[in-house]
Amino acid sequence: MILDTLEQSSTYEAISPRLVKAFNFLRQMSDQFPLGRHEIDGDDVYAMVQSFATTPVETRKYEAHRQYIDVQYLITGREVIYWAPLPLLTEVLMPFDEKQDAALYGLIPEGVPVAMRPGQFMILFPEDGHIPGCIHETACDLYKVVVKVRV
Repeated sequence: MILDTLEQSSTYEAISPRLVKAFNFLRQMSDQFPLGRHEIDGDDVYAMVQSFATTPVETRKYEAHRQYIDVQYLITGREVIYWAPLPLLTEVLMPFDEKQDAALYGLIPEGVPVAMRPGQFMILFPEDGHIPGCIHETACDLYKVVVKVRV
């Protein structure tokens, strides 16, 4: 897991040429961008622009992906993303579904809450369990982008 600001994103572009495309897309974002899926490089890199209300972590589940890295970028609002290394997530609620590229896991006390502010991104690799969209102090509406980057 990597947490940083978009201004520092070039530091991480050496990880993958696909991350370069992801960050170039994010640098063009505004809170007026249309919701939904946006193609960047076919199925290798695409973005999901989302708007929704944060919810309590107790109502959520950890998720993890195998085929894609998530770059979660917050544009407006405040959220907490809980992070946990995949080996700690032992309660499987949904086995890995290849079509959804996701597995779901139960909550654990060792999860690390990371408070996100506008302009920050979090890179989540396949070994990173995560719960995005959780309440930070009080519930609020988020406007964010999740860029999916094929591993």
